[in-house]
Amino acid sequence: MARTRRAANLARQGTEGSRAIPGIITRGIWSPLANRTYRGLLFGSAVSNLGSMIQVVGAGWLMTQLTTSPVLVALVQSSNTLPMMVLALVAGVLADGFDRRRLMLGALLFMSLVSAVLAALAYAGALTPLLLLAFTFMLGAGMAIYSPAWQASLGDIVTKADLSPAVTLNTMAFNMMRSIGPAGGGLLVAVAGAATAFLLNAISYLPLTVATWAWRAPTTARRLPREPLVVALSAGLRYLAMSPALMRVMLRGALFGFGGSAVHALMPLVARDLLGGDARTFGLLLGAFGVGALAAAFVNAAVRARLGNERVVQAAFLTLATGLAINALSRSLALSMFAMALSGASWVLALSLFNVTVQLSTARWVVGRALSFYQTASFGGMALGAWVWGQAASSWGAATALAVAAVTLTLSGIVGRLVAMPEYGTVDLDPLGRFHEPELRLGLKPSSGPIMVMVDYRIAADDTDAFLALMRDRRRIRIRDGARQWALLRDLEHPETWTESYHVPTWADYIRHNERRTKADADVAVGLRALHRGDGPPRVHRMIERQTVPLHEDLPLKPPPELH
Repeated sequence: MARTRRAANLARQGTEGSRAIPGIITRGIWSPLANRTYRGLLFGSAVSNLGSMIQVVGAGWLMTQLTTSPVLVALVQSSNTLPMMVLALVAGVLADGFDRRRLMLGALLFMSLVSAVLAALAYAGALTPLLLLAFTFMLGAGMAIYSPAWQASLGDIVTKADLSPAVTLNTMAFNMMRSIGPAGGGLLVAVAGAATAFLLNAISYLPLTVATWAWRAPTTARRLPREPLVVALSAGLRYLAMSPALMRVMLRGALFGFGGSAVHALMPLVARDLLGGDARTFGLLLGAFGVGALAAAFVNAAVRARLGNERVVQAAFLTLATGLAINALSRSLALSMFAMALSGASWVLALSLFNVTVQLSTARWVVGRALSFYQTASFGGMALGAWVWGQAASSWGAATALAVAAVTLTLSGIVGRLVAMPEYGTVDLDPLGRFHEPELRLGLKPSSGPIMVMVDYRIAADDTDAFLALMRDRRRIRIRDGARQWALLRDLEHPETWTESYHVPTWADYIRHNERRTKADADVAVGLRALHRGDGPPRVHRMIERQTVPLHEDLPLKPPPELH
């Protein structure tokens, strides 16, 4: 009876949040700086981000000089974020299946080259609006490949306890550069032109490239063949679909990106049309945004601990909406800078929270793909929003577009009452590590298959409800980790006998399926064993499917034996 009660308790708890991780967010914000590799990469990222901020000012302001179309001005933001949506899925697969360090180096060299060519064309006066958008798109493409690999690598560079502070420090460094870069970039563009901004961006990739080259990432022997692109992508999508916490983050990130994109897409128009300023005005607005973001980074952990994830996100939605509304009404540079500071603070609070939640709610084998899905959702929302708000500004003016975006964000924040943000750090997603490949008497290759697995249980009638509750979680775990055609069968003649069955395409997929099990999943297996009434553990049948009927009509069939 004791084991039955324990299994029933596990069934009521489920696997979501059943196994807490002690001390997951207990380290101070500066603790990751003790890691030499992280320090070098953080410094290189800061310098690179400074160059990127200067490039953003140069591209945004240059477009206002090349065209008077609000749509084309807003599309500078879209062309930079659209690749993050289009290429993110492929980038996530690459980050999980290939050497992340090499991916990062390749992306950095590509972006440096693109920036150098862009600077040369700008010096030659050969840029057109469409050509500027094309080069901005290529820079976004490089960042789309780099970002999932870099973010997924944080878990390889710092400890789990330092992961949240490391993400916060990344955000802080980025927004420190956002507060310095745009103001300096605006002055630089006003004095030396956009071409100089593009050249400095090309040079700014050098420290990060050197730091990445010096990093010696941990390597593990690959004993299974690499999953093909489509298969790996499908595995990631299946994991996402079977992870309710991640689905909630994706939805909220997309809504925030859609409404919040107005602050970046329309900022050049705020500077030029609403404030009657120049490139320096644009730089000051971006700088104010960065100052607000930097301030939020310092209080990030304290705010989360006090309010909880959902209240922080709701506050971020409403604060950003307030900043947009003020910008729609303001004709004062000081007031608009205050509104930008509010917007920057809310931007950091929301996006850093989304990022950390994704990383701490995802198993390591699929974290690159999970980050890429989040990137697709949030940057897809930003790209779509930038186009929508650009069209709105073209039809109704920048002030009206900002006001509509503020209303949209306010309504989107209410979604949290229906789809609340999960609290991260509540489950242990480290590999369980209990699977041992069985010794087979039939020789198989990794590509042999399909494989069918059947697990037999003997369950007392009184334990049926507890068993089915655990099986609900078992089904989600199985499908999440790669199982297909999952089914639960009950013997009609022996009702106490239940059989769980599922398929995997190959023997290699069966091994992957079992190695993907996490410590948070262990309670379900323990509960099922506690309910099992057999003499030994549940019986597992591993079978390979074979065609037993001739495939071609011209092949002779063996006649049936005569009946006597």
